[in-house]
Amino acid sequence: MKKVTMLDIAKMAGVSKATVSMVLSKRDHSISEETKNKVLDLAKEMNYIPNSLARSLSTKRTGTIGIILPDITNPFFSSIARAIEDEASLLGYNVIFCNTDSEINKEEKYIKLLISKLVDGVIFIAGGESENSVIMLKNNNVPFVLVDRYIDTHEEEYGVYALNKEGVLQGIEYLYNKGNERIAFVKGPKNLELSRQRLDGYEYSMNKYGIYNKKLIFEGDFTIEGGIKATKEILKSIDEIDAIFYSNDAMALGGIKVLLKNGFKVPEDIRVLGFDNIEISEIFEPELTTVAQPIYEMGKQSCKLLIDVIKGNKVENKQIYFQTKVIVRETS
Repeated sequence: MKKVTMLDIAKMAGVSKATVSMVLSKRDHSISEETKNKVLDLAKEMNYIPNSLARSLSTKRTGTIGIILPDITNPFFSSIARAIEDEASLLGYNVIFCNTDSEINKEEKYIKLLISKLVDGVIFIAGGESENSVIMLKNNNVPFVLVDRYIDTHEEEYGVYALNKEGVLQGIEYLYNKGNERIAFVKGPKNLELSRQRLDGYEYSMNKYGIYNKKLIFEGDFTIEGGIKATKEILKSIDEIDAIFYSNDAMALGGIKVLLKNGFKVPEDIRVLGFDNIEISEIFEPELTTVAQPIYEMGKQSCKLLIDVIKGNKVENKQIYFQTKVIVRETS
């Protein structure tokens, strides 16, 4: 079946192709309402689909933004993606999702793909050491906004973040005030700055209260499987423990599963604290106490910031930082 063109609509409407183009692109207010309605009705009736490539060549924009995500199966990232898509739709933009599985080679491949698709901008959640990805975006003059995860040059770039260290300070203070002193901490991936910030918060707080012990720190990777593995190691390595603070909720959920399987009651025997406040944390049994960051709002604001940059609007702050707070539920 032949693709419907503006020329086809023009012939049916008895007007010029230029008139159809101006009506569909809403560029000429001198055209009569009758003609506009006739053209729009025919376009709808004939299922006309605009040629976005042709339009982008004339406007220098495609009305499309890309989103680079490390792991779409992680509820934290899927929630951010949903917020970005919702806001982009409201602002008249389409979205291309790219899931990198935190693999740098895959991430760079997707960056090249988005550049080749002539996206107007990119919302970028880094998978690790992502400086080369940023260089590619800059060299091709593609605006971008970093979200959640920092890179070495983040202070020069547009970005939306949570106050990670402060969030952990709040979490340790809460646990300590509950009488917990032997608090194990499960770290995030070593190559991420936000993991280092959360670890800094733990070390600072534990030293502040005079209860720091390096043996209470365990490796993690922000996945449920990572939480399971770390919790098994904790139970094997430590005789007595009051609480476990996981660097994100996914690991905390995996950890709770291990604790319950090994006969521990949560929170009676061991209190558990996560970080993020993903949606499932209040559905899971027992409901997870966590340090919340406003995930949806972060995604929404990152989209608004990117589109402001694309349009050349005045931007007050290149970086937006969100406060965190402890949400108390059943695991503490």
